[in-house]
Amino acid sequence: MGKKQSNKKNDSKKIGKSESKQIRSDTLGAMEQQHWNKFSTELREDPTFQLAKNAVCNVPVSKVALKREEFVKINHNYNTWIPENKISNQKSSGRCWIFALLNCLRYKCISHMNTQNDFELSQVYLHFWDKVERANYFLESMIENIEAPLDSRLMHWFFNGFWSDGGQWQMLLSLIDKYGVVPKYAMPETESSSNTALMNKAILYKLQDFTCELRKLYEKGSSEETLRSAKNEMMKTIYRIASTHLGEPPKTFELEWKDKDQKNHNKGMISPLDFYEKYINENLHDYVCLIHCPQKTKSFLKTYTVKYLGNVVGGVPVTYLNVPMETFKKATVNQLKDGEPVWFGCDVGKYLERNTGMDDMALWDYQSVYGTNFSMDKAERLDFGQSLMTHAMVLTGVGVDHKNEPVKWRIENSWGETSGDKGFYGMSDAWFDEFMYEVAIHKKHLSKDLLKLLDEKPEELEPWDPMGSLA
Repeated sequence: MGKKQSNKKNDSKKIGKSESKQIRSDTLGAMEQQHWNKFSTELREDPTFQLAKNAVCNVPVSKVALKREEFVKINHNYNTWIPENKISNQKSSGRCWIFALLNCLRYKCISHMNTQNDFELSQVYLHFWDKVERANYFLESMIENIEAPLDSRLMHWFFNGFWSDGGQWQMLLSLIDKYGVVPKYAMPETESSSNTALMNKAILYKLQDFTCELRKLYEKGSSEETLRSAKNEMMKTIYRIASTHLGEPPKTFELEWKDKDQKNHNKGMISPLDFYEKYINENLHDYVCLIHCPQKTKSFLKTYTVKYLGNVVGGVPVTYLNVPMETFKKATVNQLKDGEPVWFGCDVGKYLERNTGMDDMALWDYQSVYGTNFSMDKAERLDFGQSLMTHAMVLTGVGVDHKNEPVKWRIENSWGETSGDKGFYGMSDAWFDEFMYEVAIHKKHLSKDLLKLLDEKPEELEPWDPMGSLA
């Protein structure tokens, strides 16, 4: 075919410089230099801006906005204070949910064994089983959704939002029911357990490889039975990768420890499930996960679950009971006053003063720095993705005022001893209202009316719902 001749004169007119500028000037909503000049003139006349600019250009804005009069009020004294154990450290990993529950359980262990307060249960042990079980859960989900378009929101979520270190309370129940627990010395930390990025990437890449293989088999007409058989072989590779990074978990171990009186105990070989039953013996199924989610799309006094929020095929389904803040807080206080720590999930990074370990909105004055407020409420922050549950920790105390109302809360974190009160953090009660999302509460602290709600079939939320976030 011959090349079409262009009309250079007309072409030039179409893309000419003056015409292009005219099009941009007439575009609805465009910002012009005159706007920027006006803003600049106004700012230069504002001495507060000049001071803020000079400061923030040299030091982090969080230090500039920190209110001295509020900072000096920080203290770590609480009316109700559970005896505490030595702080743990998850390092560069997202295992907070595992650390938080094991930090709760080691209270039982230390009591039963009369051991030192630096005794820890192995976080790596449950982390290993979570990795391999979650990989199996992933591949089973790929078989279930074998015909789903790869560009669908669901598949995008699986490839970009499913695979992480994070988890939920019932996901831990599923692991402990199946595998028990072991002391830390029976399966200690490895380089990869403390720095999980490379291991996670290797497993995710293989899961994507395997999804591709399963789809090719399906396109060739393979049955579900054939796909599952292929999946079982694929899991051999996942087990090897996890074992390479974390070591293989023990089937039995020798139980030996020194108690607080320096007396040595040796109970011989024991299985992880037997160890849990004998030295912890806590029925975790007696706990209810309360959430506080004030979104208009949710209702209080109603149960919820989340599609594909799990790690063990056939495991304990994640179930939440959404309650008003008054109920949420009362149950939390009652459990602490009963001498029992509280596993919880929150958005830890919001308004956190890391050195003192204090979560408190009153500590900062960003309005003076930026000349504006951040005005969304809790429901709106969830709606627009500004906040969601990001971290799990343990409440070990509460401070109340002369009216017996909470004013601040004591937290056992898992970030080591270098920040906060030797690793223990705090939060104001106002921060609790705005950024606390979940607590695990024993049934004995809930009313009969609340417990009846658990018999109802929970409403199923989409995987990308804010309440589907992993701590």
